[in-house]
Amino acid sequence: MPVSDYFGRDYDAARARFRAAAAAQATLSSWELPQRKGPKDEPLTMDVACIGAPDADRALLILSGTHGVEGFCGSGCQVGFFIDRLYEALPASSCALLIHALNPFGFAWLRRVNEDGVDLNRNFVDFDRALPSSAAYEPLHECLVPPAWEGPERARADAALQAVIQQRGMRAVQSALTGGQYTRPSGLFYGGRRPTWSAQRLAEILRTQLPPTVRHLAVLDLHTGLGPPGYGEPAVFSGNASEVERCRRWYGAEIRDLAADESISAPIVGSVAAGMRMALPDRQFTYVGLEFGTRPLLEVLSALRRDHCVAARADAGADEQRAAQQQMRDAFYCENPAWQAAVYGRFADFAYRAARGLAEEPH
Repeated sequence: MPVSDYFGRDYDAARARFRAAAAAQATLSSWELPQRKGPKDEPLTMDVACIGAPDADRALLILSGTHGVEGFCGSGCQVGFFIDRLYEALPASSCALLIHALNPFGFAWLRRVNEDGVDLNRNFVDFDRALPSSAAYEPLHECLVPPAWEGPERARADAALQAVIQQRGMRAVQSALTGGQYTRPSGLFYGGRRPTWSAQRLAEILRTQLPPTVRHLAVLDLHTGLGPPGYGEPAVFSGNASEVERCRRWYGAEIRDLAADESISAPIVGSVAAGMRMALPDRQFTYVGLEFGTRPLLEVLSALRRDHCVAARADAGADEQRAAQQQMRDAFYCENPAWQAAVYGRFADFAYRAARGLAEEPH
């Protein structure tokens, strides 16, 4: 089977391929998103496959679709994990847990956010305390999400955004934009006001699907949208010096420390990595996000802005919605065999490196 066949053309096809690839080898479970359907009126589910020792003391966890539309990439890699039997490289005392479509709504409807407009990778904060500051994002909101995508209001917003970029520099704007915000529900990178359905289900899955004997989790969290096309930059989310050192020992010197601002991604708050640590505070993590490049940064930003602009308008027509969805798909997924092969090869390499790393860790 060619690598391109690992990747589904839409959420429904991707889900079917994942379940078919995993079914003969792994234990499958599903969690259905309530009161929501996909564009074909299909159920939206988070699917979980577990394979390996029932009393494992270490585990490889592979995540796809944290950011919905980015799920094409992660799903294809997860399908290949089973078809090519990559799990056979894991030590005998381990298991693998694959979570397919952490954000099934965004995957199905070609949005980066979930059914509530929330960025799941900003949603893992303590909502009983004061929320992180949104001061850096606030001055940008009006020029990021104009009242209409076509016409003079968009032109004014574009000009204002370009002026800010010229004044402050693209990296500073990226940091202010992507760090996470909690004041604008219609805005980009919105972290929400409460734990999302996906956040709650992730905690449940970690507590019920992982063997309780697991003490060490190696995580590969698959994303798209930043960096050179087809290249997967590996980044550590925690900022913990010992974890960064361990990641570099396992994966090599190209590991980037997100907290030290070494990555193409800017530092963020409320990440899935933080949520996993909250759910399993007594476990050791070696957590790496792989960020696969697709299009130039400003093209990706344009797709995000259009998506949020159209979603915020109650009068947006079906043609406008379809155009925004297509632009999002094109921004976060390159549907060509060369890109797919590059992405899958990079992922498979890191899956093997993770297996070696787990084998070297003390029991």
